[in-house]
Amino acid sequence: MSALDFLAKEKIWFDKPRYDEAEKRFYERMSSTSSTSQSTGVRQALEIISRINSLEHENQSLHKVVEDLRAALSKLESRVAVLEKSPAPVTPQKSNDDDLDLFGSDEDEEADRIKEQRLKEYAERKAKKPALIAKSSILLDVKPWDDETDMAKLEECVRSVEADGLLWGTSKLVPVGYGIKKLQIACVVEDDKVGTDLLEEEITKFEEYVQSVDVAAFNKI
Repeated sequence: MSALDFLAKEKIWFDKPRYDEAEKRFYERMSSTSSTSQSTGVRQALEIISRINSLEHENQSLHKVVEDLRAALSKLESRVAVLEKSPAPVTPQKSNDDDLDLFGSDEDEEADRIKEQRLKEYAERKAKKPALIAKSSILLDVKPWDDETDMAKLEECVRSVEADGLLWGTSKLVPVGYGIKKLQIACVVEDDKVGTDLLEEEITKFEEYVQSVDVAAFNKI
């Protein structure tokens, strides 16, 4: 076999660029994988360090809480020890002499006397205070017989009615129609002494001038 025939059958030399390219890709992939693994490792290490720091902080906080509880427990134990050592309070015994009320009768009499005196003074003040008198304001409508009735004389007759607890007030003439006017007059009465029935009865006695009497308004004062 000649050298030319050998080279014709040997393909490795002709495919070398392809093998070089494959080798390059292999090493690039290995490098990328190594870099990724290194980055992942660093990130995991940082996470572990962060968790360790967090656990250390929590441990410090728990340690402080435990110390505070120990201090509080120590104070409580000290107080309990002091209380256990303190003697029990002695309840004073009531002497038989306390049962003897040597001056009780005199004190009771003085208290009763003061009470009676105050009741007497209260009754006197109440008796001097004037009692509240119930009064009412009444407005009366006094109607004449016709338009020829002397209204001045009619009012004079009405005001002539006198009674204990009766006080006449203002008056005016109010037209009712057909030239007829009625007398509208106000008065104040003490309820216990004068009523509307009495007023109507007394006023209607002047039958020459008065036809009727009506209560237009009635108000408690």
